[in-house]
Amino acid sequence: GGAPRSGQTIFSAFSRRIFLTKKNEGAKKRSPDPSDVTWHTTCCAPHAGLGPSPRPSRFARVRVRSFSGLAASSLRPQPLTSRARVCSSDETKAGKDAWKVSSLSFREKLPASTGMRALATTACVSVTANAFTGGSHSTRPGVRQGPHCFTPKPRTVRPSRGACRVFAMAPVKPKVTFVTTTTPELLLKLQNGSDVRGVALEGVAGESVTMNEEATFLIAEAFVEWLAVALKKDVKDVVVAVGRDPRLSGPNLANACFAGFESAGCTRVVDLGIATTPACFMSTISESTNYDAAVMLTASHLPFNRNGAKFFTKQGGLNKNDIAAIMEAAYAKCEHAPGGHPIPQLNDDLSSAIEIVETKPFLPLYAAQLRRLICDGVGETEHDKPLRGMKIAVDAGNGSGGFFATDVLAPLGADVSGSQFLDPDGTFPNHSPNPEDAAAMASAVGAVLRSKSDLGVVFDTDVDRSAVIDAAGLEINRNKLIAVLAAIVLREHPGTTIVTDSVTSDGLAAYIQNKGGKHLRYMRGYKNVIDKGVALNDSGEACFLMIETSGHGAMRENHNLDDGAFLAVKIIVEAVRRRRSGGEGIADLLKDLKEPKEEAEVRLKITGEDFKPIGALVIEGLKREVLKGPESVFENSSPISVNHEGYRVCVDEGDGKAGWFLLRQSLHDPVCVLNFESDAKGGVKKMAKQFLKWFDREGFQGVDVDAVRKIAK
Repeated sequence: GGAPRSGQTIFSAFSRRIFLTKKNEGAKKRSPDPSDVTWHTTCCAPHAGLGPSPRPSRFARVRVRSFSGLAASSLRPQPLTSRARVCSSDETKAGKDAWKVSSLSFREKLPASTGMRALATTACVSVTANAFTGGSHSTRPGVRQGPHCFTPKPRTVRPSRGACRVFAMAPVKPKVTFVTTTTPELLLKLQNGSDVRGVALEGVAGESVTMNEEATFLIAEAFVEWLAVALKKDVKDVVVAVGRDPRLSGPNLANACFAGFESAGCTRVVDLGIATTPACFMSTISESTNYDAAVMLTASHLPFNRNGAKFFTKQGGLNKNDIAAIMEAAYAKCEHAPGGHPIPQLNDDLSSAIEIVETKPFLPLYAAQLRRLICDGVGETEHDKPLRGMKIAVDAGNGSGGFFATDVLAPLGADVSGSQFLDPDGTFPNHSPNPEDAAAMASAVGAVLRSKSDLGVVFDTDVDRSAVIDAAGLEINRNKLIAVLAAIVLREHPGTTIVTDSVTSDGLAAYIQNKGGKHLRYMRGYKNVIDKGVALNDSGEACFLMIETSGHGAMRENHNLDDGAFLAVKIIVEAVRRRRSGGEGIADLLKDLKEPKEEAEVRLKITGEDFKPIGALVIEGLKREVLKGPESVFENSSPISVNHEGYRVCVDEGDGKAGWFLLRQSLHDPVCVLNFESDAKGGVKKMAKQFLKWFDREGFQGVDVDAVRKIAK
């Protein structure tokens, strides 16, 4: 795209036809069919000292180096294959540069990448052989020469029709760059607590791109400079690794990261390729890698058009104050260079062309670490095949977790034939990779039952969360997952404190207490939960498990890292022990867990940009109403004694039954979240009606409670 300079060669392709013209000849315009994949690019092939060819030539080979985008008729990329022959006109006269291109023939498969411009497709074309008879990059009067001009040597002799192809003996690959831009204001909005998230691809109505290559470049540059200061090192001595989940925008954003690191002064960075969030952290503390820091490009379970970044040092994930400092630095950089920065295009295989990048996948090493954990847990060696006889179905949801079946479980003897959706696919075509998603869990249950597996494991996209399924198809996630892990941890570490988020059930609290543990119900947000557990350990109070109902769970024995694969390993080891002792399956651990008869979670949307004061006003109003006692709209209700987030209210439902509801404000989104749990039939509906009666009487503005009204009907 962009206006070419005089004498610059332009390639324009519409569907499967290519036209090559010179600007000074005036290209004939043609309106493409709307369903065609359309791309425009500049041929950047300066002559590299190629001498005259031994025989006249009329042909050159042109290959598509990279493809970025999607056809307007499809949001799913299709593999592109192409090979073209470019021939000169039958007559080349001095002062005239008329060229035409033969039809495309498709011979070899190239990977497709959708990049940043999902519907405005682009491609980069490089010439790999000399298209001109004389083979020279020459100057002629009246044409300004530049690094991207390729002008044929003037000839008066008509080339022979029988001429052969001439190939470059020592071709020099051109360095093609592109520039995107962002704004300081957009950059600041990308912070999502302790990580960064945004829209990385077009194609979803109402969602414009906010996290493009330039934004990633600036954040990466600011991060490595922040890191150098924190480590008291020169930037050139800092080594950072970058991993990514399978999202379509991943290769481009990783490439932008590398460009930002190079701009800051790094001399070595490592491309981990497809990775998991826990693996990225482990690459900083593993003896054979020992990187100073790692960045994981992921947006967890969010849709295909989103992406983000999580940052790790050897001490763990960065906190929100660290991210805020990095974003402020990126803001200043953006103000200083509003026109963006040139970033090299990707190679044909979607790898980075930046010289300081070393490609070194880490998942094989991480898989070996997980295999050792299983072997140590059951007291056998890998050679003993400790999982022989077990059938385990893994559902990776086409995220990064497929390796767990093929590289962790199968080598230890497990039958993983019932697994599904192991191949990484950034369109997530089967279901959302999310252990909390009902459709995802139902699909995984089906896989377990069809294959008659002993156990099922479900991962989210970047494998920092997981859930399991027993042989009977029981979904073990949320409160049940916490209960299973609590039982395992309390047997190993009696009396330990277990930190959870604020929405865990009263039945779980009683379960932990009956097992001899101490339950601390804290705030939502996995980083809040983990940080609280770390603080307790630092203060001398043992905390071996910190876990959110979403499935983000960290253990003290595993560097306080939220690792879905590690949690799955702990449960698999427990299943093997029970199997060998003749005991019941994993679900037997849940027989003492009291579960609610009814539960619901609804989100109250808040309109207006300044949503936090509105949410705080509603929560304060609820507190005042509940504290009225018998005069309150909320019958037989009282606040809990210790409350770390929002406002949680206990409800006496009679006959020894109890329910509760919790109103809290989302950490990052313009919503208030309302949770209900009841031991009585119709209890959630009754609480919802009381809430609406109070809310309508108060007349709060800018808060949508339609979701509550649906429950109350």
